[in-house]
Amino acid sequence: MATPLKDKRIILGVTGSIACYKAAELASKLAQAGALVDVILTQAATQFVTQLTFRSVTGRGAYVEADLWGSEGHVLHISLGHSADLLAIAPASANTIAKLAHGIADNLLTVTALASRCPLVIAPAMDGGMYTHPATQANLETLRGRGAVIAGPAEGHLASGQQGIGRMLEPQELLGHIRMALAQSGPLRGCKVVVTAGGTQEPIDPVRSITNRSSGKQGFAVAQAALDLGAEVTLIAGPVSLATPVGAQRKDVSTAQEMLSAVLAAIPAADALIMAAAVADFRPAHPAEEKIKRAGGLPEIRLENTPDILREVSNYKAAHGHPRVTVGFAAESQNLLENAAAKLHAKSLDLIVANDISAGDAGFAVDSNRVTLLEADGNVENLPLMGKDEVAEIVMERVVRRLGS
Repeated sequence: MATPLKDKRIILGVTGSIACYKAAELASKLAQAGALVDVILTQAATQFVTQLTFRSVTGRGAYVEADLWGSEGHVLHISLGHSADLLAIAPASANTIAKLAHGIADNLLTVTALASRCPLVIAPAMDGGMYTHPATQANLETLRGRGAVIAGPAEGHLASGQQGIGRMLEPQELLGHIRMALAQSGPLRGCKVVVTAGGTQEPIDPVRSITNRSSGKQGFAVAQAALDLGAEVTLIAGPVSLATPVGAQRKDVSTAQEMLSAVLAAIPAADALIMAAAVADFRPAHPAEEKIKRAGGLPEIRLENTPDILREVSNYKAAHGHPRVTVGFAAESQNLLENAAAKLHAKSLDLIVANDISAGDAGFAVDSNRVTLLEADGNVENLPLMGKDEVAEIVMERVVRRLGS
């Protein structure tokens, strides 16, 4: 399964702003993700960056105003506009936003925008006063009403030296908005997917807890893969420091009990639950109200079981039919397949993803994973070492297949 960017024809419009340097990084990221990127620079943009910059990072065309009147002349904007899968304008100046809102087509970028029939993503970049001006806000509202995605801007240091709203979003975040715009017609459009990620922290006292080594990377990759298929995603995350995939509704939790409550609140409307979180199995029965001091000697900590979230989900599904598909993860250090198969059947899962945590190049805290997929129908598939994003795509392929059936 390819990401929404693979082989997509994207036009990147670049207008006059100091944020042009970010546009070059965005073009590079799009190309690295497999997109076919053609760039149109306005006359003002060429005062900040050159065509060669973009040609170097995309390996494709970078057009300027003179090209509108060149040998291709009257057909260039038509061929670009009609062949595009998406038009992104980043940075988008107040002047270009005003032109787009009012249908003014007086340069290569705006005439191409008028000729295109593809999704439009606009990343405003300007001084705070210009952005908040009623004229700019009215123009943006007009464009939203026509279906354009307005990505940003962010708050921070501006070129004027002031602090305020008006900074163009960072390229990685813009990449997420572009992925979202391209995924709207995906096979999971209209479907609601709940993903859990990361570990839990079970308090011993106000400063200590029982936790695990889960980084949350695999769960966040699953959330991104679901978004790429057009799903509405709720991401229930333990204490991890990862950026939320653009478009996901994130709920942060700490303990297994909090995660259970969040999951049970989300699944009545869910089509699928992917339980990628590494939930603690045990917790202190009586957490201390004050910090335990060394001077008091070695403490005795009695443990008790945490809630079994997947068992609760199984009970709910049996009574109500939701979620339609449930996927579990099994991180094991011994008897991998036997333990995973037992969990698959005991929790009435459709699929379980098993990984051997004793492997140094896969699992916790790294970007790669080596997993075995076990399905309720008895199918078992061993996957080679691959990136966690690739694992996530394969897992979501199975979810699409089961939801389709």
